[in-house]
Parts: sequence; C-alpha cells; structure tokens
Amino acid sequence: MDLGLTGRTALVCASTGGLGEAVARALAAEGANVVVSGRRGDRAKEIAAELPHAVGVEVDLTAEDGPAQLVAAATEAFGPPDILVLNGPGPKPGPAADIGVEDAGTALNALVNQQIRLVSALLPGMRERGWGRILAIGSSGVAAPIPNLALSNLGRAALAGYLKTLAGEVAADGVTVNLLLPGRIATDRTAALDQANATRTGREVTEVQRQSAATIPAGRYGTPDEFAAAAAFLCGSPASYITGTALRCDGGLIRSL
Repeated sequence: MDLGLTGRTALVCASTGGLGEAVARALAAEGANVVVSGRRGDRAKEIAAELPHAVGVEVDLTAEDGPAQLVAAATEAFGPPDILVLNGPGPKPGPAADIGVEDAGTALNALVNQQIRLVSALLPGMRERGWGRILAIGSSGVAAPIPNLALSNLGRAALAGYLKTLAGEVAADGVTVNLLLPGRIATDRTAALDQANATRTGREVTEVQRQSAATIPAGRYGTPDEFAAAAAFLCGSPASYITGTALRCDGGLIRSL
C-alpha cells in the first residue's frame, strides 16, 4: 500500500529511542522527510544520518521555548511540517495517593502544555494547505488507567481529551487528529517499569515480565516496529477518514471494545 508520504515532512518528538525512533524510521521508509528530535542531540543526528531525508535536532521539549525551537529547526530544514507526532517520556511511577500539586503540574507541563504549543504552531499551516496529520503516542492508560502510573494516567488522559475535541474542529480542513495507544511494547521504558515493579514487589524481573506477558492475549510483548507500522498508516493518505480515534496497539491487553 502506498501511504502517500513521499515528500511530506514529519516532525517526530522524542525520537532518539523507543517508540519515537521506531515511528521516525517507519515514516522515513515511506518517503517522508523526517525531523528526529530529543535531548540527546548526538543520537538524534546519528539516527538522521541513517535515514534517506532527515535531520537531527537537539531540543528539550519540557523547556518553555522548546516547542518553538523545534518548529523553527524543522521548518528551516524542510519547510512547514505536514505531520506532527507527539511523544515524550513518561512521568515517574507512583500511586495516586502520593501525587502532589507540584508533581501534577510537572506531568501536565510535559504531557499537555508543551504538546499544545506544538499543535498551535503547526496547525494553522496544515489547515491552510488542506492536509495535515497530528498523531499522539499515548498509553493504554488512556483506555484503562494503569496501577502505579498515576501521573501518566493523569497527563495522557488530559491530552486525549484535548485532541479528541480538536479532531472535531479541524476534520473539515483535511487535518486528522488521532492517538495510538501502546500496550506492553518492548522498549527501554517498559523494561524500566518492569524493573521498578520487580524492585517494589521483591521479585525477579523475569518473573514480572512472564506474568505481564501472560495477561496479554497475544502472549508476548509487542515490538516497536509493529507499533510504528500502525503509526505510519495513521499518518498516511489512506487514513484520511480516520480521525478523533484512539487506536490500541496492545495485543488485546485491554479487554473492552
């Protein structure tokens, strides 16, 4: 299937590893110009050098001017981006009872405020051109809050509400807005959470992983490439009638429809 991404420009946030890197590589394989970004500038440039048409940008998206810096660098390299992939590191784990106002503010700044700044900078151009894709890499916690990830559940649910509202406002302008929700995907973040779980419960990490995989109908963790393939489709032209949707890529982990 031709996804119609040749010559399109994709800005992929937090793409120096994990799901963000996988999505950047998948979009590049489909012919898109890709802006690889993250706090690890050297790694961003290394990944970009491996892709056909890409640049690496060092940026801290938690800084107030981070979104503006990233948009400016992307525009300088390839012109106004057509695709925005929202992504960022998850907040620290912990129960809801332990959340303080300062913790909540930090999570909302990283997972909502900065994302809104990026959308606000790029959306007018997408609407004017009559084509755009906004895709957020979320979490299965949007569909079913995950125990001991209270800050992530808080921030990602807030972002989902904003994006769902936005989707209805810009659909007629040729701009789609969707979320892609990973379940247990084999990334460094998942490994870190498994290790934290093992430490907290006094178990071996292999036992934590085995029990976690047993809760997934597919019987295993997903791969970043499997997730990225779904992301590339949602960013492509054939997905032009899919908007306002939270698609789960979780091997059947969430049992509700």
